[in-house]
Amino acid sequence: MIFANRLEAGRILAGRLEKYADRDDVVVLGIPRGGMPVAFEVAQALHAPLDVFLLRKLGVPGHEEFAFGAIASGGLRVVDRRILHALEISPADVDAVTARERQELERRELAYRDDRPPLSVTGKTVILVDDGIATGASLLAGVHALRELRPAKIVIAVPVAPPEALNRLDYEVDEIVCVATVEGFRAVGQFYHDFSQTKDEEVIDLLARNRKAAVLKAA
Repeated sequence: MIFANRLEAGRILAGRLEKYADRDDVVVLGIPRGGMPVAFEVAQALHAPLDVFLLRKLGVPGHEEFAFGAIASGGLRVVDRRILHALEISPADVDAVTARERQELERRELAYRDDRPPLSVTGKTVILVDDGIATGASLLAGVHALRELRPAKIVIAVPVAPPEALNRLDYEVDEIVCVATVEGFRAVGQFYHDFSQTKDEEVIDLLARNRKAAVLKAA
């Protein structure tokens, strides 16, 4: 299955999440930047509040594509101590990588939210949305971090993913909703005609549009 763009993917994904529509206990969290257009369409269809869940992979020094953990919104950090031990990654290296990625995470927090606090997810059903899953490693770390905020339920919702990544995440969350499960997966972008980079300005605009829709609904 090939999606025209992230917005179309979000609309199709939203159709698989109808049971969560018009519920006061549902919050949609998008992973910036690419997950936000998808999450926006889901939130609009479900009439749910939307926020960013900022997630930065902590990459092994010299092999940054391989994650040993992640940091997430709220100052949360999760590391895989088995990887640290196996690759002999020092505490100093962990702290250096964390400091670098936290600087970028804090920059995005300020850009996207300004002075607004993050939405509370404690006791809520959280639908965590991205534009696709490749390996699931960083998303798994993000789920562990999200658990620290004590949501009642975590639902991962994505347009596309390989089965092995979904199997990896299945035991960590309450539900996974995926439009297309694809063998022979190379990269998320291969399933989109338009996979152009989502800019910070677009993320900010989508959050503002969701807040405006919530105000109009309440009026």
